[in-house]
This record gives sequence, structure tokens and C-alpha cells, in this order.
Amino acid sequence: MTTGALDYHERTKHSPSSVREGGHGLDFDNKPTPYKEYTDLPKKTLADRIRPPRQPALAAIAEPTPDGDPRRECRPDLETVTTLCYYAAGVTKEIEKRGRSLRFRAAATTGALYHVDLYVVCGDLDGPGDETGEPSRDLAAGVYHFDPRTLSLDVLREGDHRGALANASAHEGVADAPLTIVTTSTWWRNAWKYGDRTFRHAFWDSGTTVANLLAVAHALDYRAEVVTGFADRPVADLLGVDPEHEAPLELVPIGAGDTVSGSDPASTADEIESIDPDTAPLSPNEKRFPLIHEAWSAGALDDGSAADAWRASKPVGTIGTRGPGDGERVALEPVDRETASGRPVHETIRRRGSCREYEREPISFRKLSTVLDRAVRGVPMDVRRAGERGESSNARAEDAGAEPPLSFVDPYLLVNGVDGLEPGTYHYQPADGELERLRAGELRSEAGHLALDQRLGADAAVCIYFLTDLEAVVDALGDRGYRAAQLEAALTAGRLYLGTYAHRDLGGTGLTFYDDVVADCFAPRAAGQTPMFLYTMGRPA
Repeated sequence: MTTGALDYHERTKHSPSSVREGGHGLDFDNKPTPYKEYTDLPKKTLADRIRPPRQPALAAIAEPTPDGDPRRECRPDLETVTTLCYYAAGVTKEIEKRGRSLRFRAAATTGALYHVDLYVVCGDLDGPGDETGEPSRDLAAGVYHFDPRTLSLDVLREGDHRGALANASAHEGVADAPLTIVTTSTWWRNAWKYGDRTFRHAFWDSGTTVANLLAVAHALDYRAEVVTGFADRPVADLLGVDPEHEAPLELVPIGAGDTVSGSDPASTADEIESIDPDTAPLSPNEKRFPLIHEAWSAGALDDGSAADAWRASKPVGTIGTRGPGDGERVALEPVDRETASGRPVHETIRRRGSCREYEREPISFRKLSTVLDRAVRGVPMDVRRAGERGESSNARAEDAGAEPPLSFVDPYLLVNGVDGLEPGTYHYQPADGELERLRAGELRSEAGHLALDQRLGADAAVCIYFLTDLEAVVDALGDRGYRAAQLEAALTAGRLYLGTYAHRDLGGTGLTFYDDVVADCFAPRAAGQTPMFLYTMGRPA
């Protein structure tokens, strides 16, 4: 049985009545561990020294293409793998609270439940030469699981299995990459608290994780992009996971120039030898939520040929977005590269948190402008397709080529505390670098109500919502289009996190929302649209 994306989304919407009637206590004795622990696999300790990516965060997140620096020798090594995994999903801070040690990861995740895992699929990665000038074998070809507890890799398979990913995706970037990082979600680790909404959270939380991953890869000048079209079960079989418990979400190929031979998009999952490594139980009583697996199954693809056809099915241009109207326009005022915050991406990731309290003090319009300007430029996803280049007075649109800044989602702002910007609601036009005013007036109580009646929403200087016309997306891309729209919103929000924390006096966090009430707030412009993500920004208390 499968549940289509539209039905799933409708059944998992929050409303004031559903939240009021659906509350349940949490069984902390049955809370799942936030780590996957293999009981009998060898480990590969990662490099002792992490290579901090020193490019400014605001520059790293502004990269909308997968290209990297063509002058760089695109050969990642073990140190590269260490840096990528650590700054995407590693433990970056530890706090003692009431006698307990709380460990926080590099990327924001719903409820700090950390249900997203990283797997590394690579060919032989050679390190620097030894005394004889011969390269040393840093990391042998294989399939590995990243263990953030111990900063090590669990060895799942030996040998070069990149061809399996190339077959499953039929994607040139995957076939040409020395390594690919695969993200997964273990449903129960999030569903313990959030139930059926976990399928949404899988893309929210993998999106913020992949935002870090892309920023670090681009800061190190490696080619990197996000591949959303692939045959699901062959990838799950390669990793040795059962999609009813843990399923693959995205492929992120890193680097270029190491094409794997013998790939065939028509190959079947039967060619992948099955593995079923033992893992420690997540909790005493793991519960199942059939709706999650049904929604996942509805968007699954059978083989690489199906993945290639799915990508090609997207019409040119945008889907699910709304064009501008005739409202008053306010041009953003971002600072230039020379005067922008120079906080390196590694310091920004370590500093990042999820703000738990805002002061009701205004933030700078220039800083808001800079964060929006750098973060909302589009992300390198395989399903994005360029339209015809049109006339534009905006240099950023020209720099990005013919691709629109966003393909599936519209950014809307609810402003309550920005110096020089009148309170009210706005529709952000990223291709033009302008905010179009929809409604004027302070809306703090409304902002709090939209955010599940949380004070953080009311106190934030600005709430940024990403909405899409989900029916249009599913009509064009099928049920798998739901994943792409959720991911584009979350990945862009992940870049907003990094842009926010690149500034000393800004803080931010993602919040849950009442779905239909959000759409009503931005009507009539948002008629027929539904929210995918809510990110808030302000001055932290």
C-alpha cells in the first residue's frame, strides 16, 4: 500500500484543533539513541586533524553551482572525508546540564533527535606521497558509515562499489566522482516524538545537513551537488538498510575526474550482494508508523533508467511558485564581498545553534539583506532545469545563468523588527533582489500563532516561510517531486542558518507551523500554496 504525496501532506498538517487534540506524552524510557551503533564491524579511524574550511561562510553558501575550482586537483583524501563528515554531522559542542552531557551536532535537526546518517561510497583515496614519492593509500575503496560518536567510519563493504550508485542514479556527476556521500533517515529516531510527520522532517533535517556539506565542499573548492533522482532499493541494499526502518534520501557526489567504468542504468538490484550487519537496538520498543513508509514508497524509483526519465520530466522553468504582482518594491541592500562578515565557514558551523529566545530588538536591514542575498540563490540539485535567459537588471541572476534562483518554492517574509523596513508581509523576489510588500502593519501576535503559538515566532525580527503549489509539483514530477520541494526549502533554510550565524549579533531557528493558517496569512498571493519550512531570525537573548 502507498500513500501519495498530496494525501500524506494533507494528513500530516497541523491545525489548532489537531495540535490541541493530538498531544501525547513522551516515553523517555523508550527514547531512541541518536546514534547508529554496529556491533561487529571493523572501524577506520578518521584523520587526527580536521582541515577547517577557512572560506567565509557568506561566500561558501552563495555558490549555486556544483562546479568547484577547475584549477584544483580534484582528488579528495581521508582528510577531506573527515572534514566533510565532521562539519555536516559531527559532534561540534558538548554541554553539561543537570548532570547530563548533551552533545550537539553540526547541523540543525528537529528535536535534536539526529535521525540523519551519512554513508561514504568511494574509490581508493590516496594521500600525500611518502619518502619515495609514491602516494599512500589513505582510504581504500569501500562503503562506510560515519559514526559521529567516535569520529570513525564503520566498514560495510570493501572494494569499489561506486558503479552501483552510478547505475542507480544514471547521473554523470555520480559516475565521475571519487566519492559520494549518501544521506539516510532512520524513521523511529524522529517518529518517537513527531510520529507520521517524520517523512517531512527527513527532508528538513537532511536539507540542513546537506547545506553544511555543500558549503564545506565548496569552501574546499570541490565540485559538489545534490542528486535526488535514483533507484531507492538498490541504494538501500548497497548500504545494508531496510527502508521500513531506514531509507536513503540524497546522493551528494564530491569531486570529479574519476569516472567509474562499467556502469549500466538498466542493471538490477539483484547484482548487489545483500548484507545485513547487526546493530544495537535503538530503544527497548521500536514502534512503526506505516504512513511514513507508504509515503516513501509512493515516490520510489525502480532503476537508473527511471531516475533519468524522472529528471527529464521536469518542465523548463519553475513549478509551484507565484509570479510577482504590482505591490511596492523594496530593494535589498546587501554588503559587498569586501565588507561582508569574514567569519570562516568552520567557525560559523561550530557557533551555530538553534536560538531558544529572542530579544524584541530590531536587526539591521543590511544584515537581513546580506543573508537573503547569499542564501537564496538556488541549490545545485539534479532536478533543476534551466529556462531561457531573460532580460534582467540583476547581476546575480546573470551570474547564475539561466537557472531561476529557486525552482519549487517561494520565500515569504513576515517582518516585525527590521530597522528601516516597515512591518508587514512580503513576497521575496530573489531574481530581482527585491521584497514586494503584500500587507503593512505589525503582526507579532499573528507570527506567534502561525508558529504553533510559540513565543519564538512572535519575538523574532523576521519569519521566513517557503511555500509551494504542491499540486503543481506533483502533477509535473509525481510523488517524488514532494521530496524535491521539501529539500529545496530546507537546504535554502540551512544556508540561512549559516548566513545568520556568520554575524555575531544574529540568531535563528526553524519552527513548526499551522499549515493552512500560514497560507491564509499570505493570501491572495499564496492561494493554492502550502508551507514547506519556517525559519526565524532575530537578536538572540
